[in-house]
Amino acid sequence: MKTNIKNYNLDELQEIVQELGEKKYRAEQIFNWLYKENVQSFDEMTNLPNSFREKLKEKFELHIFKIIVKQTSKDGTKKYLFDVLDGNAIESVLMEYKYGKTICVSSQIGCKMGCKFCASTGIKFVRSLETGEIIEQLQAIERDENIKISNLVFMGIGEPLDNFDNVMKAIKILNNPKGINMGARHISISTSGLVPNIYRLADEKLQCTLSISLHAATDEKRSQMMPVNDAYNIEELMKACRYYIEKTNKRISFEYALAKDNNDNLEDAKQLIKLLKGMLCHVNLIPINKIDNGKFTKSTNENIIKFRDYLNEHGIVATIRRELGSDIDAACGQLRKKEVNK
Repeated sequence: MKTNIKNYNLDELQEIVQELGEKKYRAEQIFNWLYKENVQSFDEMTNLPNSFREKLKEKFELHIFKIIVKQTSKDGTKKYLFDVLDGNAIESVLMEYKYGKTICVSSQIGCKMGCKFCASTGIKFVRSLETGEIIEQLQAIERDENIKISNLVFMGIGEPLDNFDNVMKAIKILNNPKGINMGARHISISTSGLVPNIYRLADEKLQCTLSISLHAATDEKRSQMMPVNDAYNIEELMKACRYYIEKTNKRISFEYALAKDNNDNLEDAKQLIKLLKGMLCHVNLIPINKIDNGKFTKSTNENIIKFRDYLNEHGIVATIRRELGSDIDAACGQLRKKEVNK
């Protein structure tokens, strides 16, 4: 079976081309074709000798995704379901903001975390995505739309920190100025709270944004929403977050999905303020998406605004996430679940 050439960073490509009897500089040429030119075949790499291209074809592939379904929302959001060429499918979403185009990518096929409000729950975990499969999501959409995407968030299907090595490698390839050259500050990683890997991420000292799916300020409520809390409770999570801030001097964004009559009252807001007081952080309030068979429903707009205002009045910076793509299976996992279960 041929290997996806996009799984290799530039240093590894340099070793590969030398093993194939070519000069080291050929690796930069390949890297340029892959990431600056976004080519779909080795034959398009016209400054490589024909004989070398044939060697590459024998050993490697470019792993170009096929679009199974593409949905376009009335607000301009576009959702893709990709065939990853092994009988599985993943989702990616293209969103338009004032500051540019943002892609939300998946990091795994399925998810192990089992968060009760997430549409990925119930999608059986198959495997983690390879480095090249993470990057191909961005490249496939750039080719399809003929655009340049400026921002990337790891908030699609899967837990990014459960696929730590491939996610880190993908970020470093995305960040490489000889390739896609996406600034680390334009990349955001969302985690449900895998504490050991938050420490590992802190030690990488990347300039990415870290988003923590918090969703409750007490262990009792958080465990009801997120089983991961039984493994790593809020006290452990906060210690890891403080370590991350100390190591990187970067503000953490805490994601808080407001569920009606569950975690959206004034007492919840008070507990959240107590938990986060003094931390370099921001709270991103999310109007929860209703999912099939889900027990949580969206809080009222009035409650969401009151919750935000109360946090801001008490020194915690909070904003409400703009809802995008609500008419096209917006929640991660909805489109895949619908198509796969046909």
